[in-house]
Amino acid sequence: MLQRTSQPAADPDAATFTGLVDRHRHELLVHCYRMLGSFEEAEDMVQETFLRAWRGRDAFEGRAALRTWLYRIATNACLDASAKGRRPMLLPTAETSARPADSAWLQPFPDARLDPTTPHEEQPEARAVARETIELAFLVALQHLPPRQRAVLVLRDVVGCSAQEAADMLEVTTASVNSVLQRARSTMRTHLPPRSRHEWSPSRDLAVPEQQVLDRFMVAVENADIAAITDLISEDAVGCMPPYPMWYEGRDAIVEAVAGSFDTGADDYVGEFRLVATRANGCPAAALYLRAPGDAAFQPWAINVLRVEHGRIVELTSFLSPQLFPAFGLPATLG
Repeated sequence: MLQRTSQPAADPDAATFTGLVDRHRHELLVHCYRMLGSFEEAEDMVQETFLRAWRGRDAFEGRAALRTWLYRIATNACLDASAKGRRPMLLPTAETSARPADSAWLQPFPDARLDPTTPHEEQPEARAVARETIELAFLVALQHLPPRQRAVLVLRDVVGCSAQEAADMLEVTTASVNSVLQRARSTMRTHLPPRSRHEWSPSRDLAVPEQQVLDRFMVAVENADIAAITDLISEDAVGCMPPYPMWYEGRDAIVEAVAGSFDTGADDYVGEFRLVATRANGCPAAALYLRAPGDAAFQPWAINVLRVEHGRIVELTSFLSPQLFPAFGLPATLG
């Protein structure tokens, strides 16, 4: 259940109001990201939430928690955006046959933008930014839900709202919320990997740390070492390159696609790579910088997010989103 927080003054000035609502910025950013699947749109929706809150501050009577009020505004802002815009691309996973949608895409979320204050695990803010509900498998499954079902499931099962709170936010009955939640949970279980259908939590193989696999992957890519890359990828791995509507099923298909980028005589050759370690969606990731033939510096190119199981990469998602490098705190170029 959402807990009561400090209430704003009856008529706060802009600075006071900003201070009161800004403490919820990080969890609202994650909430909007779950709703929309786009980091950039989520940032826009947080700003829209604060703008709507400021404009409607006179109507806030303090009977509900400030946090509850902000979640209500943010959820409805995201529903409005969903009604007008695109849906993120449905990324394929090893356990599903999901196929990309039209021209839209899911974007990565930088772990560094999760709540930096690291709230105590018993606080509601901790649950709202829990990493297991921001991993790509969970986000992909969420995008199969219609927007209102997605809102109900996120509010009830992730944020921890009561059925009555969710109903008040969405201006529907409690019975309606319970019915929608039942359908949403059923759909989620259909699209989640088997290991996550009862708890939104991935498996972890602690015997082979993810960082070790990431380090080996980075060295192999920088050295254009196809044999080393092949050794790191699971036989039944899947890969994709948002926003392009393409996917690769199996190690051989992934390696074939990668090999073309490394072959200086191939039409697919793009240049040399340098990688910087980072994290996205609760998983190890590597920012790829590309130095195209004739260029002097390495430019931002893609963010590779790896899902690792039993010492092998089972999912490799290459987000061609160089505009997101600043959000990850990454350098503009590499020399």
